[in-house]
Amino acid sequence: MNLNTIRTAHERLDRVYEAEQLGREGDSFRVAAPVRLGFDIYKDHEQFRLVGDTHASIELECGRCLEPFLRPVDSTFDLRYQPHVRNTGEGEREVEDDDLTTAFYENDVIDLGQLIREQLYLSLPMKPLCRDGCRGLCPVCGTNLNLVECRCPRGWDDPRFAALKALKGEMTKPREGR
Repeated sequence: MNLNTIRTAHERLDRVYEAEQLGREGDSFRVAAPVRLGFDIYKDHEQFRLVGDTHASIELECGRCLEPFLRPVDSTFDLRYQPHVRNTGEGEREVEDDDLTTAFYENDVIDLGQLIREQLYLSLPMKPLCRDGCRGLCPVCGTNLNLVECRCPRGWDDPRFAALKALKGEMTKPREGR
């Protein structure tokens, strides 16, 4: 978005971006449908405040069964943009709450594609699941347990406890001669 086109102190912008415009190689998700971006722009000299929302649908891979699934994204944002200035590296300063909602623009342009990607990444869950009750994959044969029940043994004996197990077996055997 070219900032030179903003003429008043408050304007509204609504746009729809095709999914192909936003995907990048290496993303942990795929944009599955057009993305709607709507926001109000508040101009104060060279600073801009964008308050709005993003609506999208992304495709993720389930962290348990590895099947793809769709997840809706409905996120809101309130960001401040100011001109990018070179950091001279002088002095230390503590990060404040306002710093987390401040972004920078260069050459009078705000990259709305970057804003959308940021909102999509912020909406990602720590561990994406296709559903709460996902049973995942069998650790032995790799069968998707949501679709088929396999007959693999579920128990696992820790080999580090083999000596204790043998000792326990000897203690439970009846002694002869008593």
